[in-house]
Amino acid sequence: MTTVYDILRRPIVTEKSNYQSGKLGQYVFEVTGTATKAQIKEAVQTLFDVEVARVNVLTAPPKRSRRARSRRLLVRHAGYKKAVVTLAQGQTIDLFEGVK
Repeated sequence: MTTVYDILRRPIVTEKSNYQSGKLGQYVFEVTGTATKAQIKEAVQTLFDVEVARVNVLTAPPKRSRRARSRRLLVRHAGYKKAVVTLAQGQTIDLFEGVK
């Protein structure tokens, strides 16, 4: 059985996610592979004390890379599931804010 603390693995911080959090009120998290939209919504609302408007979920495929010498294809990074959480108007999560 998973708890709300097990659903969210880590925040994903990239240039695109910084833009989304600053302008659109959307935050991106890596979540467990079995998490549903309802579980993700409940976890974010419980942990960060905010109101979630909607949750979009997508599965990122595993990334492959080549070895320099042998030229063999090797799977380096496993696939993962991520969630884009849109908050209600005017709400923010302080975890994503920069140094003030």
